[in-house]
Amino acid sequence: MRDEGRVKFPSSLVPHPSSLIKMISTALFFLFAGLAIACAISMVYHKNPLYSAISLVGVFIALSCIYVTLAAPFIAAVQILIYAGAIMVLVVFVIMLLNLDEDKPLNRLRYLYAVGGGLGLFLLAQTFFIFYAVMRAPKQTVNADETVGKTLSIGTAMYSEYLLPVEIVGILLLMAIVGAVILARRLEQPKLELVVDNELERRNEGEIKDDYRIRL
Repeated sequence: MRDEGRVKFPSSLVPHPSSLIKMISTALFFLFAGLAIACAISMVYHKNPLYSAISLVGVFIALSCIYVTLAAPFIAAVQILIYAGAIMVLVVFVIMLLNLDEDKPLNRLRYLYAVGGGLGLFLLAQTFFIFYAVMRAPKQTVNADETVGKTLSIGTAMYSEYLLPVEIVGILLLMAIVGAVILARRLEQPKLELVVDNELERRNEGEIKDDYRIRL
């Protein structure tokens, strides 16, 4: 029986759902990869360190989006919370605390341009080699239930197979915290006040050294 009023397209013209998802994921990958490359170029191009830090935040956000497309949500969340969040806040805070101005170019460091250009060409050749090796590698099916980017699989591996390295990293971080506390408490109170007074006199602000707002 023939259906009236219904147009049937050939099956070859109708895209398969898996191929459509693959096309969308490929388009998203190139979009976020282009955004990451553009932000990286902006980071190197700007002479103001604050603009470079903001461009680096864009690189981290683009990389986290790429991790999401690769079914690694935990790594994407860590990329946003730790790198684009905590670490970049510290970097921007240090830049604003140091009050870095745009310095004049130094003629004695012009040889670094040649070194940077050579390293850039080396990295570009390495990128093309990796792309060629990935394209020539045989394709293997991926089981979605065993994806290593899931939070459960990462936690299971960290506290079972990689328990010793995790404990070693925890001890190293504890040693860093103890060292930071020791360095911060190295100066006694009179010596610390003397350092503050000398800094205020150097800035010609000796009349405010007894202000309660800066009293230690």
